[in-house]
Amino acid sequence: MRLFYAIFPPREVQATLAEAQARVRSYRGWKPSPPHQLHITLLFLGEQPPERLPEFRRIGREVASRVKAFEVTLGGTGYFPPTGGPRVWFVKASGEGLEALAQGLQQALPEVEAAPFKPHLTLARKKGPAPRVGPVVMNIRFQVQAVCLVESKLERSGSQYRVLEQFPLG
Repeated sequence: MRLFYAIFPPREVQATLAEAQARVRSYRGWKPSPPHQLHITLLFLGEQPPERLPEFRRIGREVASRVKAFEVTLGGTGYFPPTGGPRVWFVKASGEGLEALAQGLQQALPEVEAAPFKPHLTLARKKGPAPRVGPVVMNIRFQVQAVCLVESKLERSGSQYRVLEQFPLG
């Protein structure tokens, strides 16, 4: 099972982000993320045996219970990598509880190799030659009430996500 912990914004925020994604739809090289799948990844677990699901559920519940509900702000857009040919177009995310959640999950699962935490939502991925889109400032806010444990299945059409469980914040 390919798993990760994430925060999903509310549907109205997903709809607003879908409007921003229209900027890259006219470029063949960019593939926008489906709006209902837009999320902030807290920790990517990668391929894991199904037997570990109870452990991942317990850890998600424990870490989420230690962080109070908080507000996330989605700011400006950027690219990974920041110079040269971009592969990912994203919107930066900030919020008081993001770092605490990401660190708590990483500390509970030290064997999971994780890239440095850079809170963001991926708006589109580059699938071929495509230009950079000018910066967009979102200034969108939403309340975070829960963390999700998500299964990601790789399909020809792209990744398909299924929320396995939601863990309410403390």
